[in-house]
Amino acid sequence: MGIEAAADWERDLASVLLTEDQIQSRVAELAETLAAEYRDKHPLLIGVLKGSIVFLSDLMRRLNLPLEVDLVCCESYGQSCESSGEVRLRLDLAQEVRGRHVLLIEDIVDTGLTLAWLRERLREREPASLEICCLLSKPSRRQADLEPAYVGFEIPDAFVVGYGLDYAERFRWLPYVAVLKPEAYQ
Repeated sequence: MGIEAAADWERDLASVLLTEDQIQSRVAELAETLAAEYRDKHPLLIGVLKGSIVFLSDLMRRLNLPLEVDLVCCESYGQSCESSGEVRLRLDLAQEVRGRHVLLIEDIVDTGLTLAWLRERLREREPASLEICCLLSKPSRRQADLEPAYVGFEIPDAFVVGYGLDYAERFRWLPYVAVLKPEAYQ
């Protein structure tokens, strides 16, 4: 897909669900909570690519504590708006997890299937602790027994883009979270 004119991508958005200010305010609150809970733990933050990268970047800069960062890439959506149910590990960690306090950073927990799969793979590596922090959660779509310990926002069952979230690699750059019109992905 080539570069789109501004009018083309804007037509695909139904509404802004979370403004840039709302997101930044909530990220600051999450960072304050996490900084207190992980103060003496030297946590390993693991960002789930690609969607979490914006959230991870903003969050870690506000934590104000010693930490390390690693990235993992799992795929279950591909170019679709529905999970295939099959998870593939596309990029594994470079850091050792054993004995570490791990905080898994995710953009959105929808069905939870991919994250549940990843959580189990990480538990096999014997971290000292393992928690999930997500920007967005859609509990109405959950199919896995998984509830993140730290949630930015619970949102309704709508297909959302922006602030790292995409549809077919589009819209990640938006500084806010918007609802995508169904005709844009059907």
